[in-house]
Amino acid sequence: MTITGIAAIGAGLAAIGAGMGIGRIGGSAMDAMARQPEIQGKIQTSALILAAFVEAVALFGVVAALIV
Repeated sequence: MTITGIAAIGAGLAAIGAGMGIGRIGGSAMDAMARQPEIQGKIQTSALILAAFVEAVALFGVVAALIV
């Protein structure tokens, strides 16, 4: 296996991890909103910020894997 193949595997794992993380954030936010609808705005804002952080880490992982 070449270094390009290993980099592709690393980039794929970073993308899979990001998808799983955002899915968990979204699911937990929906559960929280169903339990306490009066604070829906705060939960939604927090979920969007957390999703942005997960995407940033995943993008860093993909770039780092492809640079190697």
